[in-house]
Amino acid sequence: MGNPKGFIEIPRKEAGYRPVNERIADFSEVEQILDLSDRLLQASRCMDCGVPFCHWACPTHSRMPEWQDAFYREQWEKAIATLQLTNDLPEITGRVCPALCEKSCVLAIHDEAVTIRENEVALAEQAFEMGLITPQPPRRRNGKKVAVIGSGPAGLTVASRLNRAGYEVTVFEKDKKAGGLLRYGIPDFKLTKAVIDRRLDIYEQEGVRFRTGVYAGKDISAKELTQQFDAICLAVGARKPRDLEVPGRELEGIWFAMDYLTQQNLINDGANISGRRRISAKGKKVVVIGGGDTGSDCVGTALRQRARSVTQVEILPQPPVERTEDNPWPFWPQTLRTSSSHQEGCERLWSLRTTKIIGKEGRVTALKLEKLEWKKENGKMIPVGTGEKTKLEADMIILAMGFVHPMQDKLLKDLKTEYDDRGNILPEQHEREIPVFAAGDATLGPSLVVRAIASGQETAERIHAYLER
Repeated sequence: MGNPKGFIEIPRKEAGYRPVNERIADFSEVEQILDLSDRLLQASRCMDCGVPFCHWACPTHSRMPEWQDAFYREQWEKAIATLQLTNDLPEITGRVCPALCEKSCVLAIHDEAVTIRENEVALAEQAFEMGLITPQPPRRRNGKKVAVIGSGPAGLTVASRLNRAGYEVTVFEKDKKAGGLLRYGIPDFKLTKAVIDRRLDIYEQEGVRFRTGVYAGKDISAKELTQQFDAICLAVGARKPRDLEVPGRELEGIWFAMDYLTQQNLINDGANISGRRRISAKGKKVVVIGGGDTGSDCVGTALRQRARSVTQVEILPQPPVERTEDNPWPFWPQTLRTSSSHQEGCERLWSLRTTKIIGKEGRVTALKLEKLEWKKENGKMIPVGTGEKTKLEADMIILAMGFVHPMQDKLLKDLKTEYDDRGNILPEQHEREIPVFAAGDATLGPSLVVRAIASGQETAERIHAYLER
C-alpha cells in the first residue's frame, strides 16, 4: 500500500469525456486521458483491503491492489506483469468494461470507488509505450494443433494461451479482419481499432495463425477441420438477435443493431457502402428499441450520422438513481446508467412495449406502444399491460433487444454440436472423432468482454488438460 492515507487525502478524479459538440462530429474515442501524475495519485487511493471485493467481483480475478500499488510506485514491469497475469487484454477491458470491480470497491460504499478501469487502461498504454508488452513466443512446440473458430475476446484468449503453451493454433474468422465483436460490434468512439490491430500483431509474431475471410463450415468443412486438428474450440459468440414479432415488422427501415453497428465500423475502416445497402440515420427520426449497452452504442452512432432525433425505448422500468435495500453493496448496482452516448442528446422512455409498427408505401413511419406496470410475483418481476397506448413517429427503427444464442449454422450442425436448454453450446463435447470445446458467449449467452476473456482462459486450461492426458 504505497500511500496509507491516499483514499482519505485524494478525491476520486475521472478523466471524463471530450466536449459533446466536438465528439459527435467524429468517431474518435470519447474518453479523455489524465496526465500521468494525476493517474498515479488515483492508483494510490487503493486501500489494499484485507478482503479485496474488487478481486471477488472481477471475472478474471484481477489482482487490483497488487498492480495498482506497483503502478503508483512506478514499478512498471511488476505492475504490467501482475495485470496481465489474469487479464489478456487490459488495453481493451480498460476501455469497454463496465467495471464490476469498481462497483464492489469498498470505497464505492461512499460513491468514491478507485478508478480501477481508467487505471487499468492507463497502465496498459504506459506499458506499450515503454516497450514492456512484447511478443512472447513459446520456447518449443508440442506438435499438437488446435483450431479456434471465431476471433472475438474469447477466441483470442484461447488462441494466445494455447500458443504460448506450445500448441500450433489457427484462428478461423469469417470476416475480413480478426477481432469479432471487438472490431465489428463496438463503435470506434469506444474502442479504436488500432488497439485491436496492435494486439493482433503481437499474437501473429508469437506464432498464432489467422485465417480471415474463411467461413468455417463453408470455406473449410467440419470434416477437414477434424482431419487437420487435434481439437476444435468454438468461440463463435451469441449472434442470433432477438426479434420483434409484431404487425408491421416487414416494413422497410427496420434494422438489427449488429447489422447497423457493423456497417458503420466497416465504413470507418474504408469500405464503400452506398445506395440501398447504406444504413444511415441522417435526417431521420430514429427509435432504438432496447436499453442496454448495444442500444446505447446505436444511439451514439445515430447521433454521429446526424439523425434528426433519437429516442431509446426500454420495456423494463426506469432503474433507481441509488441502490435499494434489496440491492446492497458489493453486488452489481441495479441503478440508472447513463452512457456518454446518452449525454449527447437522446430521449429515454421506460416501461413501454411495442405493439405495432405503422408504415406508408412500404416504409416505417411510426410505432404504437403500450405502457406497462411491473409487479413482483413469486420473486419475479412480471409486466402487466395498463391499456394506456401511445404513438411514436419514426423513420428508422433499430432493434437492440439483445441476443438469444449462437447462430446454429452449417459448421455446428456438421459437428453435431450439443446445446443447453437456452440454445447455447455445451462447453465440452468429447464423444466424437476429436474433442470439441466452446468458449465465451457461445456457451455463456450474451455477456461482457471480461467474462468472455475469463471463459477463454478456463477453456484454454481445459483443452490443455485434455490434450496432455
